[in-house]
Amino acid sequence: MGEDAVGPRCVSLVVQKYGGTSVGSIDRIHAVADRICQSRLAGYQLVVVVSAMGGETNRLESLGHEVSATPSPREWDVLLASGEQVSIALLTMALQERGASAKSYLGDQVRFRTDSSHTRARITTVETSNLQAELENGVIPVVAGFQGIDEHGDITTIGRGGSDTTAVALAAVLRAEECQIYTDVDGVFTADPRIVKNAARLQQVSLEEMIEMASLGARVLHSRAVEIAHKYGVPLRVLSSFDDTPGTRICKERQGMEEPLVSAVTHEIDEAKLTVRGVPDEPGIAYRVLGPLGAASILIDMIVQNIGKDGTTDLTFTVKRCYFERAKQILDSTIAEMKKQWDAPTVEHLEVSGDDRIAKVTAVGLGMRSHSGVATRMFAALADAGINIQAISTSEIKISVVISDIYVELAVRAVHEAFGLSDDGSAESRSESI
Repeated sequence: MGEDAVGPRCVSLVVQKYGGTSVGSIDRIHAVADRICQSRLAGYQLVVVVSAMGGETNRLESLGHEVSATPSPREWDVLLASGEQVSIALLTMALQERGASAKSYLGDQVRFRTDSSHTRARITTVETSNLQAELENGVIPVVAGFQGIDEHGDITTIGRGGSDTTAVALAAVLRAEECQIYTDVDGVFTADPRIVKNAARLQQVSLEEMIEMASLGARVLHSRAVEIAHKYGVPLRVLSSFDDTPGTRICKERQGMEEPLVSAVTHEIDEAKLTVRGVPDEPGIAYRVLGPLGAASILIDMIVQNIGKDGTTDLTFTVKRCYFERAKQILDSTIAEMKKQWDAPTVEHLEVSGDDRIAKVTAVGLGMRSHSGVATRMFAALADAGINIQAISTSEIKISVVISDIYVELAVRAVHEAFGLSDDGSAESRSESI
């Protein structure tokens, strides 16, 4: 999406996105239609983005794998995109039954242009002239999320969670007042409520914090959607389809004089760790070791480098657990080739080890920028819980630690408690005084 794609913000236009659980049954579709009509009565113009009905994408994937062990990415996208076609048609019918003027749109009808990277396409442009014409005529466009069309006219999909990205991209181009993400939870919480029973719902979160949270395990929003919102300044709100709570507002900057020291604790359990020991400490060696992984489209996350007294270095990094075996095979091959090419004394201790039973726990908060001792408090909480830290990564607004996955729930609770993030946490413990 180009920088010139946006114009003045429309204060009466809202983009609403409804996830799979929100439209998971006919009863739920009727409830969503009622909610949309209520928003119209409140005076808003609406563009609605809908996911496939809950479980439908999984069902389609299962069918595809029954037919082919290695399906064509192009045909895979054609298959999966059909789920949203069903849900937008049903919701549009429900709206029309209520007397609302509504019309469904597939991704190619909106002209949601993407590149040709099937199953994980990137948005290039969004042409909204047809949607704007419908809005001017009082029509509610109901748009299929998750899908687009490439320069060859082929259907593409933009990855799991892509309906969030569709909605935010439309809100950016249309300059909507707000993009509302309706899901099965009533906002963004200080931790996963399934792990921390007294986790608090956040009234507001900065887009910067939400980018970190979404990329580090908070699955309430897709990270690509938050990145687009941050780039184009789109205010977001996470709401529940099942109640009328105010949800969590996600905006460029928090309102208020003081930032909480830590806003939330996130976790990821689908992680694996790889370590290459005895690497010669020479220029370009990190690229020599890690470059083949990038060429294989394996995303590397945390990287820790330790230099020893013997002139060698150890490289430790994390990848998604699904990439572990492939990544280890590539590293083993790379190391074997290096041993053939270099003198034996230089690489005699060169070896690869790995662990696919790790987890990552992260504390996120803008308040870290202006206060010291955050890491110390987090490490003390983990030490008191008897949890060993295997690796550490920090930035201005986050601290991540790698631990054994058997301790992840204990670690989340310990760090959450250490920063007073629970519903009954005091104001003093959640933010530093001025």
